[in-house]
Amino acid sequence: MSHALLKGINLTKWFGIGDGVFAVHNVSLDVIPGEFVVIVGPSGCGKTTLLNLLGGLDKPTHGDVVLNGQRYSKLGETGLARLRRRQLGFVFQFFNLLNDLSAAENIALPMRLAGARPAVINARIEELLGTVSMLHRANHSPHELSGGEQQRVAIARALANQPALVLADEPTGNLDTKNSEEIRRLFRKLNVENGQTFVVVSHDGVFADYAHRVVRMTDGVIGDIEVKAT
Repeated sequence: MSHALLKGINLTKWFGIGDGVFAVHNVSLDVIPGEFVVIVGPSGCGKTTLLNLLGGLDKPTHGDVVLNGQRYSKLGETGLARLRRRQLGFVFQFFNLLNDLSAAENIALPMRLAGARPAVINARIEELLGTVSMLHRANHSPHELSGGEQQRVAIARALANQPALVLADEPTGNLDTKNSEEIRRLFRKLNVENGQTFVVVSHDGVFADYAHRVVRMTDGVIGDIEVKAT
């Protein structure tokens, strides 16, 4: 079996003081390269909090995360920001595109922040727009795009720096049925054909058919993990 790309180790996140709550309680999860992991569970079960901990967007009360041998707790804010920029891609339910930038410029932004050369950026933009079938919309602003088109641009942006891992939080939660299915198929294609590793949060399990493993959460803990036939 391959070595883990990502290791969440005894992760706990406590919110509040006194009679606060555990959003995540002593959760450990490994992800191997090329895997498609789906985290499912009802609203409020802790799955988004877990994803944010795995992505270094939030700090655990206890526990740690290791990505490609780098331990988050040892990196500091600057080091963690660099790791997120270069090794992680994020896809959100509400797209989080910048409205004053075109689709192409939104995709370029992570590469500019990482210091890529203009020629490299331009070539990568064209490649990614082709991958997500959005070449014809390169110069359009987000407000000129449908929800499905915006999410395609957001996925391209997440892939911009060729991340080791893409983390997606309810990526079809704001889309209609047709666009939702198209985005699921795009994720599947990226995983199967490009070997992209994914961890996807989904409250209704719509990604389960594409998963290698389905992780079910309840009340901040992992209830069970289903290994799927692939």
